[in-house]
Amino acid sequence: MSSMRFHHRQFTDVDALLAQKNSQRISVCIPTLNEAETIGSIVATIRETLVRCGLVDEILVIDSGSTDSTREIARTAGAAVYKSSEIQSDQSDYRGKGENLWKALHVASGDIICYVDGDISNFHVGFITGLVGPLLTDPGIDYVKAFYERPLAYGDESHSTGGGRVSEILIRPLISLFYPELCGILQPLSGEYAARRSTLESLAFPVGYGVEMAHLIDLAQQGKIHRLAQTDLVKRIHRNRDDNELGSMAFAILRVVLRRLQRDGRLTLAAPLPDLYQSWSILSEAIRPLAKNIPEPERPPIHPR
Repeated sequence: MSSMRFHHRQFTDVDALLAQKNSQRISVCIPTLNEAETIGSIVATIRETLVRCGLVDEILVIDSGSTDSTREIARTAGAAVYKSSEIQSDQSDYRGKGENLWKALHVASGDIICYVDGDISNFHVGFITGLVGPLLTDPGIDYVKAFYERPLAYGDESHSTGGGRVSEILIRPLISLFYPELCGILQPLSGEYAARRSTLESLAFPVGYGVEMAHLIDLAQQGKIHRLAQTDLVKRIHRNRDDNELGSMAFAILRVVLRRLQRDGRLTLAAPLPDLYQSWSILSEAIRPLAKNIPEPERPPIHPR
């Protein structure tokens, strides 16, 4: 169980971080899909503060094929923008968050990679300095996860708790049952984390929403949870997803966890897992079935250990 916890305010002295950086390069990588409302502010904030002073060396936006102006806004704000489908184009192409994160490793030059989501509406530089700070100041840390309060919006109202529904309803029970060594991870599914390139290249990347849980389980299997730290970013405000989106997310994550439970000898599956996620839409008197194939394949480690 990881006990190293920090607060982003511990790393506000950028000059001190620069002194620790030495010759290391830091890449900030942002996966996107239709994030035109928020991506410009995120990129501009990083560029004007952390790129200008030399702490961050590059900002990369890896896009899943946005149909809005996400790519144009990000490029204008100062990011290097890539379509995910154009990276490693000789291989099979998938669409998903994990795919973008894995593709980022092939175009980023950093020794330290910092991932942040592209839909954060209350972004501040602590999202970056709070995550890379522990890596720069402690060689015994390889991977830093964010934790925070996650407000949940209901129409025009905002409630201080209630976000992170998949974490609390699905992930907490699974961790408690099968991976108690991960119980100390406060936000298992947080999309904001930083790690050393060598660590990320040793991990598999499920192409969708299962990527964060896969990383934690595989780090535990490698005996490296003691090298994982967590940083308090206080609050994260982002676009809340509807129940159907959350159901698809939970299905993908559950497939990834069940595969690892079988791999690690903690569970035996009597039959192959189905790819088909089935649900219903009930609106007034109109009831219709919803079905979606979510195979959640995985990109292998770039450099297996």
